[in-house]
Amino acid sequence: MFDQFTPRGRILGTALDCAAAKSWDAVTLLEIAEAAKVPLIDLRREFSSKTDILAALMRAVDDEVLKRAPKRSEGQTARDALFDIIMTRFDVLAPYKKALQSISASGPTDLGLARPVLSSMHWMLEAAGINTEGAGGSLRVTGLAALYASVFRTWLQDDDPGHARTMAALDRRLRRGESAIRNVEQVTSVMRRLATDGPAFMRSVFRGRPPPPQQPGQSSEAGLP
Repeated sequence: MFDQFTPRGRILGTALDCAAAKSWDAVTLLEIAEAAKVPLIDLRREFSSKTDILAALMRAVDDEVLKRAPKRSEGQTARDALFDIIMTRFDVLAPYKKALQSISASGPTDLGLARPVLSSMHWMLEAAGINTEGAGGSLRVTGLAALYASVFRTWLQDDDPGHARTMAALDRRLRRGESAIRNVEQVTSVMRRLATDGPAFMRSVFRGRPPPPQQPGQSSEAGLP
């Protein structure tokens, strides 16, 4: 996954080796540079901090997942497709689990990683063929980030080669998330109708029947421009 013929690739691979050998908190940029046999000034040209290195690691994982991602089959549900994508991600991460345990144990996630995390979730959804555009898409991205963080913690402690605990946790969380997003999207749809149809929509709610469809150019309320 890391090109050892480039300084950037050697730095990324070495950073994970260092994290696997000791607490990530105790790892320094100088230590990574020396272990990677890269001058510190060259490391500085590539990365400004350990947070920057972690962000680059996430992007490298994203690339590898997208290379391996199984194509969504005809008739496959979005939930099942996303399940396959996330398990592919765990397969990519498997050789680095010890390092990731060290990084995870180092403390709360740096806020500087928020954007890379959301970007990763965006691409996981896209790989599963799930729309990420608009308000609904943003909701899916942030929802998946919370779901993935929970299942990732389970995966870190799952020593079963078949990842039974991880798969069970992922399936359970996806089902809950699917239901929650569906409910929120229904509320969003109602709010959108309120914003666009206004009083006509409210009258229909109280009367128990939907308003007639608007004709192009027709106002939803008589007398309104």
